[in-house]
Amino acid sequence: MAFGTFGLGISEFVMMGILPYVAHDFNIGIAQAGHFISAYALGVCVGAPLVALFARKWRLKNILYLLMAIYSLSAGLIACCPVYEEGGSHWQYYLMMALRFLQGTPHGAFFGVGAVVADRLSKSTGKAAFAVAIVSSGMTVANLIGNPLLTFVTSNFSWRYVFCFTALWGIVTWISIARLIPDQEPLPDHGVKGEFRFMKHLAPWLLFGCTMFGNSGVFAWYSYISPTLTELAGVPENWLTFMMILAGAGMVIGNLVGGKLSDRFKPGHTGRGIEIVIFISLILIHFFTHINWCAVVLMFITAGALFAVSAPQQLLFVRHSEGGELMGGAMVQIAFNLGNAIGAWAGGLPIVESQPDTYHYPALVGACLAVFGVVCYFAFCRRYEKSVKLKV
Repeated sequence: MAFGTFGLGISEFVMMGILPYVAHDFNIGIAQAGHFISAYALGVCVGAPLVALFARKWRLKNILYLLMAIYSLSAGLIACCPVYEEGGSHWQYYLMMALRFLQGTPHGAFFGVGAVVADRLSKSTGKAAFAVAIVSSGMTVANLIGNPLLTFVTSNFSWRYVFCFTALWGIVTWISIARLIPDQEPLPDHGVKGEFRFMKHLAPWLLFGCTMFGNSGVFAWYSYISPTLTELAGVPENWLTFMMILAGAGMVIGNLVGGKLSDRFKPGHTGRGIEIVIFISLILIHFFTHINWCAVVLMFITAGALFAVSAPQQLLFVRHSEGGELMGGAMVQIAFNLGNAIGAWAGGLPIVESQPDTYHYPALVGACLAVFGVVCYFAFCRRYEKSVKLKV
């Protein structure tokens, strides 16, 4: 499962690092190229409920096979996508948007199935949140190793190699699922209405708000991390690979810490505390990111917090979606990527590419979004997790 999330993590996050190169080839601005990030995120939002509707009766391994097949095919097509030629009509831009949308469709459902499998296999051990964190660890390792390496490859060769690699990695994951994942019975079929019945309750919607607003806050800033570091913080361009490795290290550490804390404390309280850290760090980024060492430290903290909140959110969704666990597990990725799309769009609004000082403002936009996530967490904890229980 972590192999799969590794590939998905590359597809989702590498675009932030290679955005200037893709924008150049398509003859568009950085803010417009940010729509490729949003297109992937919207694909996640559409794909997850479709799988919950049409594949809810399937065995879980068969769902995973389908998702990886779509993932590999779309990555291969992106690698072959033509770019803008002088005098053209920019149809290539719209084709790339459509392919990025298609590539995002398996993402949420894969995480949803992964959360269900992890919860089933580890519930008796009392370490379900840490098991979900292990599933998500592939994405954090992608940000630690995969994305920096592929950003380096892009800077020296071409961004097409990124998608060639992900197409092949999808095949590797498909084989790994066949050999390593134990066969899982289908989830109980409660019908189409039953799959969505849990949405009548308040808890999943509060969790949706927690996830969407928190992640839109981070992505308003992180979607433009490359130009922010180089244009505003004065980080040399040839250091960007190392910066991406450092951000990835923060994600790896944050993901595992978030899983451990959620098993020790209640996951809602863990998520709330981390969401407050996200809000504070974005405010600090707005005021201090022009100081290069502050920009680097705050990048590490914020990237870590982004994934520290992942395991508690995933686990809470599964446990507050009785009768619709597949959809509940996918909803956190829908919220995450809807937040991604909103953040990438909102963060690009104040950017004027000829004025580096405008790169201060995406973080401020992000802080304004993240505060709504904090409010949702307070409401959730007040209603569903009134006390913090410490495991000794």
